[in-house]
Amino acid sequence: MELALMKNIRKFLLEMGGGFAFIGNQYRLQAGDEDFYVDLLLYHRKLRSLVAIELKAGKFKPEFAGKMNFYLAVLDEKVKQEDENPSIGIIICKSKSKTIVEYALRQSNSPIGIASYTLTETLPKEYKDLLPSPQEIEEKLSGLIDGVQPEEE
Repeated sequence: MELALMKNIRKFLLEMGGGFAFIGNQYRLQAGDEDFYVDLLLYHRKLRSLVAIELKAGKFKPEFAGKMNFYLAVLDEKVKQEDENPSIGIIICKSKSKTIVEYALRQSNSPIGIASYTLTETLPKEYKDLLPSPQEIEEKLSGLIDGVQPEEE
């Protein structure tokens, strides 16, 4: 999925509704003496926020939310500028259980969306009009990914 997005990043960003700038893929974060990698890191100009996107080919698992919270904490501490708003996380999964997502995100104070099908309750109302809905992301991704053949290694 990441390969398909990278081949079509310009189209993906335009279809996401504008305002997004591409920062990098497999964006390296350092915490302690370890390296971690965010699948895609974008910046939303109007929100003035970093947007971390994690791509998961399978079903949503609770540990994805913990990993995203970790990424958002590191981004806010080490990458975000003082005058920028807190980072936003989007997890894109092939499928999910609404109950599992709700439990996984219930205690989260970070704005995280499970882009395959639902937004968390913690996403501020003012962000909802500026970010595409999970359904819109899913539709745009499926259109970009369909027809892209993986490169042979």
